[in-house]
Amino acid sequence: MYVLLLCFGALAGVTTVLFGFGGGFVVVPVLYSVLLATYGADSGMGQAAMHIAVATSTAVMIFGAGLATLRHYKAGTVPWAQVRPLLASIAVGAVPGAAAAMALSGGWVRWAFIVYLGVTILDGLLRPGFTRHTASGIRPLGKRATVGIGVVIGAIAAFLGVGGSVMTVPLMRRRGASMTAATAAANPLSLPMAVAGSATYALLAWDAAPLGDWHAGFIDLRACLALAAGSWLGIRITSRWIGKIPDSVHAKTYLVLLCAVLVVMLAV
Repeated sequence: MYVLLLCFGALAGVTTVLFGFGGGFVVVPVLYSVLLATYGADSGMGQAAMHIAVATSTAVMIFGAGLATLRHYKAGTVPWAQVRPLLASIAVGAVPGAAAAMALSGGWVRWAFIVYLGVTILDGLLRPGFTRHTASGIRPLGKRATVGIGVVIGAIAAFLGVGGSVMTVPLMRRRGASMTAATAAANPLSLPMAVAGSATYALLAWDAAPLGDWHAGFIDLRACLALAAGSWLGIRITSRWIGKIPDSVHAKTYLVLLCAVLVVMLAV
């Protein structure tokens, strides 16, 4: 089980550093499937599988997004002027997002994950400008819009355990960012959500979800360590490609990966 998670953690690292996913689009479906296959759908672990997958993904994101942020910082690709104003409001939104996920059944969280994937894919395909970069600079958001959008991003990202990429990358593309800048921004913007969301999943579910040793609330600590180790390897290997992928190819590959995750979540 943990060797498998190590391998998929490496894939999560690749998608984190190159696409800003934070690993959630890989970690959530993989860990959900592994838990069901290992413990069975009728066991306590099986019934909590989606909550564990989302919470553990959020915790792994602290490491993956943090390391990817450092790599992008060294490469000089992070648009800090657009990133800094969103950080606090994303952290605020993550707390109610994680609390809402714990209040719902795993089935509802799974279908919310699927629906959001579908909406994001359609938005990228149908909205002009996502697959082709034409703007000469990034248009900033107003102060009120920044606060409101940040809270929504934090809430949805923590609810689904996917990081901010599914909202920040399309948002940044609509504001005129290149895919390199958009995906670079997604990593530091995932960090406040990951920290606040992980604390919420651990503390509020500490007594409500007695899943045994090596669990902090809904967070599976052993799975988290295996995934984080794999993530480090994936980020280390692929950091050399930062800023070197053609923009159109980068954008289209982003959408293809979302489609692949959607198929997996529909199948499991």
